[in-house]
Amino acid sequence: MKKELFKILAKINKTVLPSYTKRNLDLSKASKIQFAIIGWRVYVTKRALD
Repeated sequence: MKKELFKILAKINKTVLPSYTKRNLDLSKASKIQFAIIGWRVYVTKRALD
């Protein structure tokens, strides 16, 4: 049940949230909001793959 939920969240994240790797974001210049988005995407992706 949880895995399916996180897979759906991962698809939503991919379409809605910005991809900072495509924008070549320098992590030393990232804001706190950008770090929060990166952390959320990593968390959801990790849970979807487990």
